[in-house]
Amino acid sequence: MTAKPGNDSPTAPIDARIRELADWRGVPVWSHKGMICTGETYKDYVKLTFAKGATLSDPAGLFNSSLDGNTRRAIDIREDDTIDELALTALVREAIELNIAR
Repeated sequence: MTAKPGNDSPTAPIDARIRELADWRGVPVWSHKGMICTGETYKDYVKLTFAKGATLSDPAGLFNSSLDGNTRRAIDIREDDTIDELALTALVREAIELNIAR
């Protein structure tokens, strides 16, 4: 796995500490002091799976998939969906802080 510098990544506006791993079994992974989330592509949607999503607060209700697990939570995004960028940014930053604290 190769980490791309955070400033070259589209995630830099969210948090420059994030590193995008070029490949993890064909799935992009974003991390800082541990995995933040993965991005999986499917025919009808993209899935962002947060490694420790069950411990994150989600007041905007972005998590809409993998809700029954003890650890992960996911967001399935379809082509016509509107993304609450502030809420997604808050989830990513909370995941970073959780990784730093552990």
